[in-house]
Amino acid sequence: MSQQLINLSPDLKRLRDEGYEIGLQGGYLLIHHVPYLNQKKEICYGTLVSTLTLSSSTQTGCPETHVINFIGENPCNADGTIISSIQHGNNTTQLCEGLTINHSFSNKPPNGYPNYYEKVKRYADIISAPAKFLDETVTEKTFKLIASTEDDGVFQYIDTNSSRANIEMLNGKFAGQKIAIIGLGGTGAYALDLISKTPVREIHLFDGDNFDQHNAFRAPGAASISDLEKNQKKADFLCGIYSNMHRGIVSHNYYITKANIHELDSMSYVFICIDKNLVRKFITDYLVSKGVSFIDVGLGVNIVNGKLTGATRVTSGTKEKHDHLVNRIFEDDNEDNEYASNIQIADLNLINAGFAVLKWKKFSGFYVDLEQEHHSSYSIGVSKIFNEDGTATI
Repeated sequence: MSQQLINLSPDLKRLRDEGYEIGLQGGYLLIHHVPYLNQKKEICYGTLVSTLTLSSSTQTGCPETHVINFIGENPCNADGTIISSIQHGNNTTQLCEGLTINHSFSNKPPNGYPNYYEKVKRYADIISAPAKFLDETVTEKTFKLIASTEDDGVFQYIDTNSSRANIEMLNGKFAGQKIAIIGLGGTGAYALDLISKTPVREIHLFDGDNFDQHNAFRAPGAASISDLEKNQKKADFLCGIYSNMHRGIVSHNYYITKANIHELDSMSYVFICIDKNLVRKFITDYLVSKGVSFIDVGLGVNIVNGKLTGATRVTSGTKEKHDHLVNRIFEDDNEDNEYASNIQIADLNLINAGFAVLKWKKFSGFYVDLEQEHHSSYSIGVSKIFNEDGTATI
C-alpha cells in the first residue's frame, strides 16, 4: 500500500525520484535525513513529519495544513540562533506507536501548499540552508531507499482521519483486541459499522439468520436488490461489506450453542445483540464464568396513543463487576420485560449500538468514564439517560 501510494501520487513520487528519503507511517509522511545546524553549530540530521490528506486510497490530495512536524533539535541559523521565522510549537509529542516529534513549524504561502512536494521542499530548504552554508556537501537528497515501517495493519487503506485528529495514540488502545458481535440485526450491524473503524485485530460475527428484505431497513448502508436476491447469511453479507475496510472480520454464519460457545473464550469483548432472553442468559452466564467482558443491549418500543415510546438499554459485565446482572438480565421471554418488544427502528438501533460502543471505548480507556456505570438506559419520551450500577468512587 505504501509504495503504491508513492507510485500513484505525483508529488510523493517526485520527492522520491529527486532523492528525498521518503517514508510512510500510519497516516503520516516522513522525510528522513534533513540536514540542519543545532545551537552548537553542529551539523545534524532530522526528520520532517506531515499529516497526509488523501483524495483516494492510492493518491494524495492537497495538504490540509501548512504546519509540519520535526524530529530532532531546534534547527538554527549559521550563528547558532534558532530559526525563529518558522517556530510553531516545541512540545515533544507521541503521534502514534514508534513516532514521536519534538517540534512543529509554520511557514504558510499566501495560497497554502498545492501538494506535498512543494510543502516538503520548502521546509527542507529553510531548515537545511544554514548547514549547507557551512558545508556544501551535505544534502537531504540521498536517494536512499526507506523501508516502510508499517504492514498496513488491519485496514485496507491508511487511516488518515486519526492522524488528522491526532488521536492515533488513543486508537492504539484498541490494537490487539478480539471483538465478537452476537446477533447482526439492526443494533448488531450498527455496532459492527462503528467497531470496524477502529484498529481492533479481529471482529467475529455470529448469526445464523439470513439477510432478508426487512433487515435492509434496519441495517446501516443501502443493500441492493441483487444483494437481497443472493439470500446470504447476515454474517456473510456484512463480513463482505466491512472487509472492504477492515482486514480482520471473520464470519461465523451460525448461532451460539453449547457446542460452540467456547469460541468466545479468547475474545477481549463480546457484544450481545439478540432478542431471546433464554439465549442471552445462557451466553452471559458463560462469559461471567470465563471472565470475558461483555456488553448486552436491549431495545423496547411500544405504540401508545398512535406514537412510539420506550427505551434502549446497555448492560455491561466484567470479571470485576457482575453482581448486578441478576437484576438486569432475565431468563424468561415474557411480556413483562420492557426491552423485549419486536418493534425495531433504525435510528433506535443506531442509538443502542452507539451507547454500547461508547461503553466499550470507555472500558478500553479511550473516553473518560467518571461514573463507571454498568447499566444505562435511554428513555425516548423524556430524552434522558439513566445510569446505574456504577463503581466510581466520588
